[in-house]
Amino acid sequence: EEKNKMKQNEYYGIIKDQLEKQFAEEKDQIEQAAQYCAKSVLAKRLIHTFGCGHSQMFAMEVFYRAGGLVPVNALLIPHLALFPKAKLSTMQERIEGFSGEYLNLQDTSSEDTMIIVSISGRNAGVVDMALAAKEKGMKVIALSSRQFGNAVTSRHSSGKTLQQVADVLIDIKCVAGDACLSIDGMDAKFCGTSTVLGMAVMESIIARTVEICVENGYIPPVYVSSNLDKGDAINAEYIKEYRTMIDCL
Repeated sequence: EEKNKMKQNEYYGIIKDQLEKQFAEEKDQIEQAAQYCAKSVLAKRLIHTFGCGHSQMFAMEVFYRAGGLVPVNALLIPHLALFPKAKLSTMQERIEGFSGEYLNLQDTSSEDTMIIVSISGRNAGVVDMALAAKEKGMKVIALSSRQFGNAVTSRHSSGKTLQQVADVLIDIKCVAGDACLSIDGMDAKFCGTSTVLGMAVMESIIARTVEICVENGYIPPVYVSSNLDKGDAINAEYIKEYRTMIDCL
């Protein structure tokens, strides 16, 4: 009984419930997202991934990693990172006319797919990126909270949130404000769950994308751990092939 009261166990219980809800309620949207991504990979094109601040982690998760698809381009814009000054990323993500211009510097095609992660979906940076990607003919997948998006106003001149612009919205099942734990004598809630939920969704999209490619008779390129003896040689070939298309490689 005492053990169950401990906050780490309470957090685990909440995560388990939210993950179950996540995959039960959003299975059709995850399937649709994977279909779009697979279409891009089968066309020998790219899946672009984007987020601001902490949400850059989602772009990193599926880029240049063991077991990750090679044709993933992480749009890791330095101005939106938590370093060198975290506060600057908050200011920058509210500025319009920036992330779309960054996309113009990339190798893009109407056959590409864009995945954008923003739990609130309200800031100009993510709405700009979604609109710019759609202008280029891409399908836009958003990992975002429906509840959060409905509770806030847009910070973009179009008046739209990411949730309203995306072709596919995968609703991340965190609570409003993300933090899920509370304790007597303390006003602030603590410990967010959106990262665990969002990462699971990102990997599940990749999982199904690989499966669809194989079902269509195409074995997609996947990075091998560079800590395995054969890894470096295999990855070097992939990097050589994709370096001109993928900015970060």
